[in-house]
Amino acid sequence: MDRRKFVTGLGAAAAAAGAIPASADASASLRSTGADDAPTRGRSEFDPVERSIAELQDAQAQGAATSELLTSAYLQRIERLNRKGPRLGAVLAVNPDAVHIARDLDRERTQGKIRGPLHGIPILLKDNIETRDPLPTTAGSLALVSARHSQDSPMAARLRAAGAVFIGKANLSEWANFRSTRSTSGWSGVGGQTRCPYNPARNPSGSSSGPGSAVSANLCAAAIGTETDGSVLAPASINGLVGMKPTVGLVSSEGIVPISSRQDTAGPMTRSVADAAVMLAVMAAPRPDWSGVRLPLEPVPKGLKLGVMQSPPSTHPQVARQSQQWLELLRREGFTLVDIPTPSQWPSLWDLELEVLLYDFKADLNAYLARLHGTVPVHTLADLIAFNREHATAEMPYFGQELFEQSQARGSRDSPEYRQALHRLLDAADTKGLAAIFYHHRIDALVASGNGPAELIDHVWGDRYENSGGWPPMCSAAAIAGYPSLTVPAGMVDGLPVGIQFVARRLEEDTLLRIGLSFERAMKGRRQPLLA
Repeated sequence: MDRRKFVTGLGAAAAAAGAIPASADASASLRSTGADDAPTRGRSEFDPVERSIAELQDAQAQGAATSELLTSAYLQRIERLNRKGPRLGAVLAVNPDAVHIARDLDRERTQGKIRGPLHGIPILLKDNIETRDPLPTTAGSLALVSARHSQDSPMAARLRAAGAVFIGKANLSEWANFRSTRSTSGWSGVGGQTRCPYNPARNPSGSSSGPGSAVSANLCAAAIGTETDGSVLAPASINGLVGMKPTVGLVSSEGIVPISSRQDTAGPMTRSVADAAVMLAVMAAPRPDWSGVRLPLEPVPKGLKLGVMQSPPSTHPQVARQSQQWLELLRREGFTLVDIPTPSQWPSLWDLELEVLLYDFKADLNAYLARLHGTVPVHTLADLIAFNREHATAEMPYFGQELFEQSQARGSRDSPEYRQALHRLLDAADTKGLAAIFYHHRIDALVASGNGPAELIDHVWGDRYENSGGWPPMCSAAAIAGYPSLTVPAGMVDGLPVGIQFVARRLEEDTLLRIGLSFERAMKGRRQPLLA
């Protein structure tokens, strides 16, 4: 599919979802009306909690709120809930320029200038995404606390050009959870422990734990996470959110602290499919200024064929029972369902993937650190290993860095060992996996139960993934092969969210979002966490 045609389709999905007005010109459709856009600083009656991006845009257009008011409201919630109250630890740092940026956007609105569909919308970015704001990009590591950047990453630049207000950086599992096999998701040396807003004793999952917890707790309108394998989908599922992992390469990964340039991607984490659609449409826009994207209104398709994947053995019994109800709901919505056997090689995917990622991480991290031109005390993975040993009390109080050490021991990506391992991995995930499934069964998407309910935080054993709903092998295969994946809230188990997950062919995000929208409208699975 042509990339521009794809983005047009994605915009259509956003319009169909109700995220933005149906118009051929996004800027015109969101243009202010003049008198009604007078500054409303100080109008505290507007509450942004659980409001969609479209509702926040309408509130600004009608004069019920300003970007400054929205930004201040979210910053107040961060102050009240992040380091106080339930101490969610979801926000690692607040942008000191956020209110000033919001005022400038309000001024533009009064002058009739609307940058795009995110004009004045406060969002958080995972703290492995570079921005030009006066904040470091740390990946949660004390080794990068001095890393400042003079320009936005290309993906962040598109969000800013569309009018987003970056109110801060979200916490994460340090180094995107690629440091130890015994790590506790949501913990970083810089930000400490992130907690699940539904129960602060429970793990929000990783590595986009901060964005997941923050969006669910309404500390922002939406957030951007990143994923190599599961790091958007898992925390979105476990925190009652929509999470979209796009086709690898659709969204630029430049300026994002890497694990693997071959698998890494950023993706939106939101409270609705509509919000995910508009966020992704901006992130994937062909130009940073949001031009060239048409947004026609199109209906959600019916009669699509979905392949049902078996849930992993570790799935919670209540999730297994509920998932049969989810499938029946999809049938009632007009989808045709067919059972798909699990490919024989998929049980070995994680072991195959880890071997390849150990090579990727060494090469890509060394290249990334070299970009920082000596502004940080580490220049290579070897330096980082030494830094952690020297600062073990702060950096390794709960778990070590054996993945770093294993990666450092690997050779280059030119080695026969790497090429052979990569061939085996892609053969299992794609050639004899997803590609074969889509070809032989003629399906439009795959579906399986997702992650959840959340497990307890455990700094002794680390993550015990068998207690958090498992991880659908189809989503790991999609991460490895670069296919898009989506998770949508599907209900609760003992007060904790669980999700359903979908996978489509590459560049079929628009179809995937429409499937998710159909399920979301029928299921209404999102539940707001009750926070003291």
